[in-house]
Amino acid sequence: MTTILVTGASGQLGSEIRERSVRFSGYNFVFTDVNELDITDARAAASYITELSPSWIINCAAYTAVDRAEDEEDRATLINGSAVGNIVSALEGSDCRLIHISTDYVFDGNSPVPYSENDTPSPASAYGRSKLAGEKAAMCRPQTMIIRTSWLYSSYGSNFVKTILGKAGSSQTLSVVFDQVGSPTYAADLASALLEIISGIIQNRLNFIPGIFNYSNEGVCSWYDIANEIVMTAGSECKVIPVRSSAWPSKVKRPAYSVLDKARIKENYSLTIPHWRTSLNNCISKINRT
Repeated sequence: MTTILVTGASGQLGSEIRERSVRFSGYNFVFTDVNELDITDARAAASYITELSPSWIINCAAYTAVDRAEDEEDRATLINGSAVGNIVSALEGSDCRLIHISTDYVFDGNSPVPYSENDTPSPASAYGRSKLAGEKAAMCRPQTMIIRTSWLYSSYGSNFVKTILGKAGSSQTLSVVFDQVGSPTYAADLASALLEIISGIIQNRLNFIPGIFNYSNEGVCSWYDIANEIVMTAGSECKVIPVRSSAWPSKVKRPAYSVLDKARIKENYSLTIPHWRTSLNNCISKINRT
């Protein structure tokens, strides 16, 4: 039986993969978080991975506190960079395939057109630098796919969508930035895509193609656009006010433009990706049901 190890399984993406894994019978899914598998501990990671002998690893484990990373860059780099190297080292001599999750923050956000996988990374933040270190470590293993994603949200965990939903019910106005543009990613869509890719490769319906791929929902929007959609979908009378990023001073230089070109993953893995409005409405409906 094919064993699929998912690290960082308590996060947004890991939780969505766990929920969807029940639809994929015949596979042995092993879900771990830091309590079961601390990937920053090279010996422990090597021991665990060697004993389990997985056929696939989906590495969702990450340090995601973007602002705090400016003061904790060493810790961010340990989790997002060095720990990926530990996984790669633990897999030496095996045929296991690695899927590593990365981010739009490896770019500085100065591009006038959507970022492709061939564009040269130029992170402008500690978080971005730590994730780029992880990409470099992952790419030392030929059997690796790196999936760059952006603006991740889910019905699980804490995220922008759930924050706006909460505030829309208790506030008359909300100020949200309009000068940061990108594409949100519903973690449930990404989770489904990852499992469909793995299943398709195992069943010989798809060819395994290593390298870097971009994934986010279709369409382009600002945080202001998303907030407006959330408020309208929730039926709230809260008014969303567009403001510049300068209204929210931060240590982090967030990418002003982080739209990802998804042509490569759609063509190579036969994916149809939903529009961000469709997926946002699906997520909000799910939140309202729980």
